Amino acid sequence: MDNLTLTTEMIVVLALLAFTIFLFVSEIVRVDVAAISVMVLLGLLSLVPGLADITELDQLFAGFASNAVIAIIAVMIIGAGLDRTGVMHQVAGFIMRFGGTTEKQIIPTVSGTVGIISSFMQNIGAAALFMPVMSRISNRLNIPISRLLMPMGFAAIVGGTITMVGSSPLILLNDLLPDGMEPFGLFDVTPIGLALLASVIVYFVVLGRFVLPSAPSLSGSGETTADYFRRVYGLNYEIREVRVTRDSALVGLTVAEAEQKFGVVIIGSYVADDLRIGPWSAYEIEGGADLAVLGSPDALASFVDHTGVRPRRELQVFANAMAPSKSGIAEIVIAPGSRLIGKTVTEVAMRRTYGLSVLRLQRGEEPIREGLRDVPLQSTDTLIAHCDWDSLARLEDDRDFVVVTSDYPREQLRPSKVPHALFFLVVALSLILFTDLPLSAALMTGALGMILTGVIAIDDAYRAVSWKTVFLLASLIPLGAAVENTGTAAWIAQNTLDILGEVSPWVLQGTIFALATFFTLVMSNVGATVLLVPLSINFALAAQMAGMEADPRVFALTVAIATSNSFLIPTHQVNALIMGPGGYRVIDYLKAGSIMTILFMVVAMIMLNVVF
Repeated sequence: MDNLTLTTEMIVVLALLAFTIFLFVSEIVRVDVAAISVMVLLGLLSLVPGLADITELDQLFAGFASNAVIAIIAVMIIGAGLDRTGVMHQVAGFIMRFGGTTEKQIIPTVSGTVGIISSFMQNIGAAALFMPVMSRISNRLNIPISRLLMPMGFAAIVGGTITMVGSSPLILLNDLLPDGMEPFGLFDVTPIGLALLASVIVYFVVLGRFVLPSAPSLSGSGETTADYFRRVYGLNYEIREVRVTRDSALVGLTVAEAEQKFGVVIIGSYVADDLRIGPWSAYEIEGGADLAVLGSPDALASFVDHTGVRPRRELQVFANAMAPSKSGIAEIVIAPGSRLIGKTVTEVAMRRTYGLSVLRLQRGEEPIREGLRDVPLQSTDTLIAHCDWDSLARLEDDRDFVVVTSDYPREQLRPSKVPHALFFLVVALSLILFTDLPLSAALMTGALGMILTGVIAIDDAYRAVSWKTVFLLASLIPLGAAVENTGTAAWIAQNTLDILGEVSPWVLQGTIFALATFFTLVMSNVGATVLLVPLSINFALAAQMAGMEADPRVFALTVAIATSNSFLIPTHQVNALIMGPGGYRVIDYLKAGSIMTILFMVVAMIMLNVVF
């Protein structure tokens, strides 16, 4: 095999590759902004003398029309359509009836169901749909939610390896294969994915009692809402009704000023026959008004002493509005990709816009109590808020939030569109399996059918798409092409083989698997796939030239599978999503995820070589 010479173009591409990884790891800018910046920089570099061939300028933005990007958009719309029909709620009801009543019975049922569902929709969506189910099961069966969410989350991640449309890396894979290489079929990876899902289930059934965190056991048939929030978040609250006297210290203050000054939350007001739940923060308190005030017993006692209000022994004006059937405390997570990220509770007018009176903000292991209304929101922040149930029900249809609270009174979902949704899902899958239609066209047929039959409105379809993922993927495709076309991937592969020396193909494949696992922990799985698939193919080709039996197609699939091996730290969106509601710490992921990471690698490597 001829030795490749390091050229100027290769050096520039290597520098750009290192710069991309630095941007992803350091998060100086958002990953999608970083990817767009690299794409534009790649185009500008082609103007430099001697670098004209680094990329084809007419193909710089071709990623936005690629088969993979369109397919991912269609999968997101189909998943949202299934969600809106209430199919997932019916699945949840089935699990509640037949899934068993013990932890060892619930984990296989839920994990298996989530894993299968995430094979046809984005794993973050599957996990978000089942979080309320986990909350309901936890409350009714008196099983700590910390022992249910992590198995469910890990199963959602692994479920993306069951079909070629289950995760972004697998959807993208066929587009990254060289011309002439046989593409993978929809169910080619199914045996591997099912084996990985089974390993997750067996792992948590056998070792769950040792690796999962457990809250203190509770007596009785179940815990109340107040008990739950006191246990998980240390939130001890009561609701008192008070009458504001004309000479009260509250008169003239806004709701926000009163809350900040006295450390309580005003969740209701009644003035001149106008009753409001979650009054606007800028609402000015008048003498003679009735208020519903929420806070700890000590805070409420201090509030009464310092304001001169007249407390009532029981709720009168607010008796109906504050009844458990009308309102209560809810747990809501800021969804990944939410439009609220970077904004404060005050800026989005949380009460006026969404009907939420925020009591507490939980960010990973860090509770934020003081000044929480001025703290910029982050993805997967958990809001503990008081609201009426109608407002909470509306949030379930809002892609900016994931509603964790499930046991609250609400109208039943209408299943009238279920037949339409299932029909077009079957149509899309049939086109993939039995025709030569591109994956993007087949999936978009199903998505369009759901839109035209009213399963999902076109505006809701637009909102269902994670445009951050779309721009991230489309912007990285030109960089992946540059790594391949300039010979950079072949040069890296050749030099890596020289360093490793004479090793078996298993060692080489394991090296690629470990490299992809590391990359996906520090950067997006899409980015890791785009960067490493061309490299892995060149590894295999170089190994073949050295006389080893290495299949480039299998090496490429190894990367796409390995990018789902993301359990060690909460960097994956699913792990970040369940961290707050599950009360997990980073150490919990390290404890449960370390063994799972090794198990995933062993099972995946064995199955890849058995199947292919």
